[in-house]
Amino acid sequence: MKRLPPVHRRAVLALALGAVPIGKARAESWPSRVVRIVVPFPPGGGADGSARVLAEAFTSTLGRGFIVENRPGAGSAIGVTAAAQSRDGHTLLMGSNSMVINPSLQPSIGYDVARDFDAVGMVSAQPLVLVVPASSDIGSMEDLIAKAKAAPGRLSAGNSGYGTLAHLASELFAAQTGASLTAVPYKGESALMPDLIGGLVSAGFLNLPGVIAQVKSGKLRALAVSAPGPVADLPNVPTFRALNYPGLEVQGWAAMLAPRNTIGAEGLARLQHALTRALASAPVRERFAALGVEPMPLDGAATAQFLKDEEARYAAVIKARNIKID
Repeated sequence: MKRLPPVHRRAVLALALGAVPIGKARAESWPSRVVRIVVPFPPGGGADGSARVLAEAFTSTLGRGFIVENRPGAGSAIGVTAAAQSRDGHTLLMGSNSMVINPSLQPSIGYDVARDFDAVGMVSAQPLVLVVPASSDIGSMEDLIAKAKAAPGRLSAGNSGYGTLAHLASELFAAQTGASLTAVPYKGESALMPDLIGGLVSAGFLNLPGVIAQVKSGKLRALAVSAPGPVADLPNVPTFRALNYPGLEVQGWAAMLAPRNTIGAEGLARLQHALTRALASAPVRERFAALGVEPMPLDGAATAQFLKDEEARYAAVIKARNIKID
């Protein structure tokens, strides 16, 4: 009997074993095992919640398990650096604002976003809310600006930590309005909240989900929100843009990235498609709404540009306001 050439014998054997055509195998080769999504924060919060919602969606649509791994510390630098250095081909990062803020605060940081990551896409966003104690005689943004200018350094702005988005929002406030608020750092919003409600600090820029209940119960007064448009939960609170301060339109966001050149072009394309599909689905949008975040669909190229713009924006305010971390 005539024997087939070796290459033909391998092809016959592959078909006998149920193998798929080579082109299709390559296109669907990623993921080939469980994928971890590194979240550089403790459980809870917009980035963590978004990652968990997407992990479930991806597990369903991509046919492999996706799990969330929290790697907090050093203002997210530990988790981001760990993800950047991963070469296993099955690691992703759910990054946030701090990822692009930290390089300006810590020049020796061990990663470079543009160099070390491929952008998959933007995921979600949530606005900050400028609030004052309900007992305060400050009733509007104009009041706050006027009082801060009349007594420089007297009014304070509590924040969730030095160098955080909330802190930089207060520095942007000073740069945009000419009215400085003395920054008072706390170890998170939960530590700040009692002093803010009690009037020990004059104001604060807080994440939307954390202040809705306090505003609705009358413990805090909301002066403005940083969202692009009106917020359904606070319909009577103006946006900074409506108050003619578009430069204060800062939001907490989450973006999905992959360590550079680790999942391949086909894998990146599959993941981007899965992300787009997830962000458009009603179940994901409903779960995001429960977290207090909005889907922020941007493709990979637009996300890469957005991250560059955000890094430049915060670098400028950090330099202008001479913000340093010892």
